Amino acid sequence: MLVAAGQFLSSDIKRIPTLDKEIPFYLFPQDQFDNLEKHTQWGIDVLEKYIKFVKERTEIELSYAKQLRNLSKKYQPKKNSKEEEEYRYTSTRAFLATLNEMNDYAGQHEVISENMTSLITGELTRYVQELKQERKSHFHDGRKAQQHIETCWKQLEASKRRFERDCKEADRAQQYFEKMDADINVTKADVEKARQQAQLRHQMAEDSKAEYSSTLQKFNSEQHDHYYTHIPNIFQKIQEMEERRIVRIGESMKTFAEVDRQVIPIIGKCLDEITKAAESIDHKNDSQLVIEAFKSGFEPPGDIDFEDFTQPMKRTVSESSLSNSRGDGKSEPKFGGKSKGKLWPFIKKNKSPKQQKEPLSHRFNEFMTSKPKIHCFRSLKRGLSLKLGAGPEDFSNLPPEQRRKKLQQKVDELNKDIQKEMDQRDALTKMKDVYIKNPQMGDAASVDHRLAELGQNIEKLRLEVQKFEGWLAEVEGRLPMRTEQARRQSGLYEAQNTSAVNSCAQDRESPDGSYTEEQSQETEMKVPATDFDDEFDDEEPLPTIGTCKALYTFEGQNEGTISVAEGEMLYVIEEDKGDGWTRIRRNEDEEGYVPTSYVEVYLDKNAKGAMTYI
Repeated sequence: MLVAAGQFLSSDIKRIPTLDKEIPFYLFPQDQFDNLEKHTQWGIDVLEKYIKFVKERTEIELSYAKQLRNLSKKYQPKKNSKEEEEYRYTSTRAFLATLNEMNDYAGQHEVISENMTSLITGELTRYVQELKQERKSHFHDGRKAQQHIETCWKQLEASKRRFERDCKEADRAQQYFEKMDADINVTKADVEKARQQAQLRHQMAEDSKAEYSSTLQKFNSEQHDHYYTHIPNIFQKIQEMEERRIVRIGESMKTFAEVDRQVIPIIGKCLDEITKAAESIDHKNDSQLVIEAFKSGFEPPGDIDFEDFTQPMKRTVSESSLSNSRGDGKSEPKFGGKSKGKLWPFIKKNKSPKQQKEPLSHRFNEFMTSKPKIHCFRSLKRGLSLKLGAGPEDFSNLPPEQRRKKLQQKVDELNKDIQKEMDQRDALTKMKDVYIKNPQMGDAASVDHRLAELGQNIEKLRLEVQKFEGWLAEVEGRLPMRTEQARRQSGLYEAQNTSAVNSCAQDRESPDGSYTEEQSQETEMKVPATDFDDEFDDEEPLPTIGTCKALYTFEGQNEGTISVAEGEMLYVIEEDKGDGWTRIRRNEDEEGYVPTSYVEVYLDKNAKGAMTYI
């Protein structure tokens, strides 16, 4: 369109010098300006439409990413719930990995939205504003040039009409003078007056002619500049502006594709991880976990002896049969010297040694229809507790293998609780020492009640540990092989509680009274009680994490502290953990705590950062 407009103007300019009144040549460029104005406005509308398209795409990406994240969160395992236990299987762990990768996958769609917003929507919005201002400026210059040439044209027309009028007036004055000069009746004065009037009109015509000629030359010059310089320049700027717009929208479309292409490797990596997680599923391992989880530990029953009803002799049943009788009054043999032989979990015990043997078919009918009998008050209590949903404290309602796992888990939990209580007690002890040394910081007696309470809690927890360890030893057929730290924690109380542990391990039944266990016949291993060791015993030397300089002299009189002299340089092996004490070392045999305010600490950069406490 711009080229056509230039060609149209060039063909029009050739006809301009004719000054044909019937062709208003100064209107031709105005028509082209109107056409160009419509076209450039259409181009801006296309650009704004593309911006709106990209905005809607970013909203879709954000919405999709949000839905993916919500989906991943919905199927994530709840904390402290049964679902967490299910994620020990490889198939469920693979599903969890898939959920995590889907979360990362959603993040890439958020990246797409952010990049499109910043690189396309934001940039094009600013460019559209600049484009509108530039377009407005160009068309303003065009209209201004058009108005100027129209003004020059009007001046030329006015000068031309004035020259034409003055020429006609001069002709009439000349004719009137000639008429008066030919008339003999006219006085000489009238003739002279007519002659002067004719000369005046001729002079005015000459002046109008000169003015018209000057105005015409000026107009021709302005017209030439207008059509050969100003208007082509304006059209050229509009053309360049339109071409830049076209190039810009093309670049934005490339960016649109490039933003997607940049996240493809990461999305591919997420999909690869999902595939890897799926390939990591091990059906054999999952089956083994199920076996370990539900393994009972019972031995299968032995073969049932044939009962010959044709013989008048007394029929007996083998010890391993379903009707295991104790009528002979003899004790049952021990298995491995540890405990009584356990019966199959759903098999009933004979109540009387003289009970008449029933046919095998009757026994199976009774086995399928009757409910377990509760033989004593203790079994009654356990049965009620099971019906109410609370199992016995020693987990005796569980099969041996499951019971062992539960007891071991309970022991571990109690040991963790003991460690927490001991940490609190150590921290309060250090605080009390600080209060004793610096009474202005607090009352040392204020923490005594809490220290006593912590001591009682630790003692109770240790007794609980010993109780559960006794039950665990009974299940495993041995005393617990505890670590050195566990022996330190519970050694002071083992001697006085041995009888309690032994009594807890005797005369135990399942909740329904279907089988019993006796205490191990093996010689019990006694763990000697020892004094509580020092906090630093049996520990490897801590590495140094920096150095420190003593600002003041400190006399370490309490246990665990160390004396330092003002200006002395020592090694730091443990930072202040908020209790006001720093652990330092002078040499391999001398180390302890000093108040943090008494030293200036210089930590190594490769330790925890060069921080200085004063």
